[in-house]
Amino acid sequence: MDGTQIGVVPIKEALEKAAEANLDLVNISPNAAPPVCRIMDYGKFRYEQQKKEKEARKKQKTMEVKEMRLGIFTEEHDLETKAKLVAKFLEGGDKVKISMRFRGREMGYVEKGKTTMLEFGKLFTEVGNIEKEPKLEGRNMSMIIGPKSEKEKEKIAKAKRAAAEAAAVNNSADAQE
Repeated sequence: MDGTQIGVVPIKEALEKAAEANLDLVNISPNAAPPVCRIMDYGKFRYEQQKKEKEARKKQKTMEVKEMRLGIFTEEHDLETKAKLVAKFLEGGDKVKISMRFRGREMGYVEKGKTTMLEFGKLFTEVGNIEKEPKLEGRNMSMIIGPKSEKEKEKIAKAKRAAAEAAAVNNSADAQE
C-alpha cells in the first residue's frame, strides 16, 4: 500500500483489501470512533519497533544509588579516603546516599553527626550537589548527593579559567614594577 487513506470501510472489505495485498490489517487506535486500522506487514512493523526500543535502551543512562556509611566519630583521614571513593562514584554519574547510624548513647550526638555529614558534603562542591539535606529517620540519618550536570561542570571550568587568567595578568603586572 502507498499510505493513502481509504476512509470508513466495513471490516469485511478492509480484510479483503489486506488479503489482496498479502498484508495484515492492524488496529492502530481501537478506542477511536470509528476504530483506525492500517494495512501493513505486522511482522516487519514489530521488528522495526523492537529495533527502535533497543536503540533507545542503549542511549539511556542508568543511574545507580551507591551508599557510603559514616560514623559520628570517623577520623579526618578516614573521611578523606571515603570522600575519594564518593567522588569517583559521582564522576561516574551515580548518586550517593551518605548514611549514619546512631546506637545507644550516640543519640545524644545527633547535631555532631549532622555537622559531620554537611562538612563531608562540602567536599564535593566541584563534582556533586547535595540533593537531600541530612535528615534523621529513627536512629538513621541520611543525605543524598547527586552528580553535577555537564552545564554546571562547564560553568565551574570557565570560572577557574577566568580566575587563572586574572592571576596571570596580576603576576605579569607585579613583575613589570
